[in-house]
Amino acid sequence: MSSDQACSFTNHFLIAMPTMADPNFDGAVVYVAEHSDKGALGLVINRTTELDLRTLFERIDLKLEIAPLGDRPVHFGGPVQTDRGFVLHQPVGEWNSTVTVGDDVGLTSSKDVLEAVAAGEGPTRLLVTLGYAGWGPGQLEDEIAHNAWLTVKADPNLIFDVPIEDRVQRAFGLLGIDPAFLASSAGHA
Repeated sequence: MSSDQACSFTNHFLIAMPTMADPNFDGAVVYVAEHSDKGALGLVINRTTELDLRTLFERIDLKLEIAPLGDRPVHFGGPVQTDRGFVLHQPVGEWNSTVTVGDDVGLTSSKDVLEAVAAGEGPTRLLVTLGYAGWGPGQLEDEIAHNAWLTVKADPNLIFDVPIEDRVQRAFGLLGIDPAFLASSAGHA
């Protein structure tokens, strides 16, 4: 790749290295939904809040008709705007504020997707978060260059099908790495 071509981490996972100093991201797997020269937006996919979907839907005056979904946790998407909801979902569908990320994964921040889920007509695979992770121009690239994160192309199955407690291990597995063998500090030969 030439130096004038920017590397985009859209539709990639960021896997926090053991040296991650920020407690918001210690042990985190982040799905990068947008990355450009203007910055990046991602969602932590392996941390939950105390809320479940049933409680969240009640707070926004929706009745969740699909009983098994009610017990699903609402995730901590990141430390920015923790009062704002985001829905990662598959298929993408046609909602008011949806960005198509990749592999038919959509990120929606409008309530209409939740209204459809409540009525049993929404996306079949979803992960709901409060808050997001954000980086300014060049910030994410700098963190990656300083070994804060490993990156790997995202696999939607890890987002939607893998149990939350197994997501870090499986994300490292996408790279062929056992996290138990990672040193807590990196050196250069």
